Parts: sequence; C-alpha cells; structure tokens
Amino acid sequence: MELDFPTIYTTNYDRNLETAFDVLEKPYAKISNAKDIAGARSGVTHIIKFHGDFDDDASLVLTETDFLNRLAFDSPLDIGFAPMPWEARCFSSDTALSDPNIRLLLHRIWQSWEESGHRQDRPRSFAFVTQRNPVQEAVLANWGITTIAPPDGVSPDDGVTRFLLDIRQRNDRKK
Repeated sequence: MELDFPTIYTTNYDRNLETAFDVLEKPYAKISNAKDIAGARSGVTHIIKFHGDFDDDASLVLTETDFLNRLAFDSPLDIGFAPMPWEARCFSSDTALSDPNIRLLLHRIWQSWEESGHRQDRPRSFAFVTQRNPVQEAVLANWGITTIAPPDGVSPDDGVTRFLLDIRQRNDRKK
C-alpha cells in the first residue's frame, strides 16, 4: 500500500486488496464493471478486478465460456481500461501463462508495438515471478518482458515481500 501504485490489476475475486486499503485508510476505486469505470475517482489507486468481484456476480469470470467471452476484449470494461496495460511496466505474472485472458492481453500489447514501427520506443516491462520457470521466462521475453525472481531457496512469500521492500527503498532514495 505504501508504494502508491496508480493502478493494480488482479484476477482475484476476493476483497483482500480492498480490505488492506480500508485498514490503512487509503482511498481507492474498485473497478469490476462499466459502471465502476464511470464512477471511479481520479487521484486514487484503481483496483481493476479483471475477472470480476464477489460483490457483482455478473462480473465474475468462472466458466470456460466466461473466459472465452473475455477473449474478445470488447466489453465496456475492456474498452475503459484498454490503454492502461500499455502503461504498466511491472506486474506479477505467476498466473500469466495459465490465464488465457492475460496471455492474450500481453501478446496483443507486444504485437501492437511490433506492428507500430516504434518497437524501440516501448518502455521496458518487468514481471515478478515467485519461482523461476524457464518456459515462462522465454515466453515473456519473446513479448519484451524481463522476469525478476527471488534468489534460489527463498520462499514465494518472502520473495514477494523482499521485492516490494526493494521497490519501496528505491522509491525512497529517488525522493
């Protein structure tokens, strides 16, 4: 929460992120449908619930049909936040290769840069993974994404904690 990310994408349906923001009394806007986009306050962290939210049953992506429908990326929710992934430079990708929607989104971003004639201008992108996976690293590298993993022997939980603390320390040094 201390990192003040402007946007957080999640495929989780739970309220864990929102609860953390509430506990720390930090303002946020939860976005899981088109109405949420219209009402989202600016200047606060946007928590984009890519596969929906338990508070909105219609937004949930649970079945194979739901996943296939999401592949079109043409709902009002998709159109509303379609530009945002272009700005994302760092994300956690342990589920990226198992989630067809996220894989397609990353591929389309890569493809658009490739076809734009401005591939060299694409901002560097990074994916934090809790465990090294050579296949995942190769796929992400093909899409212009560099993976960052904790040292061998570090648990996934400790790896995430160390990664976020490192970002916070680097941000503090820049200030």
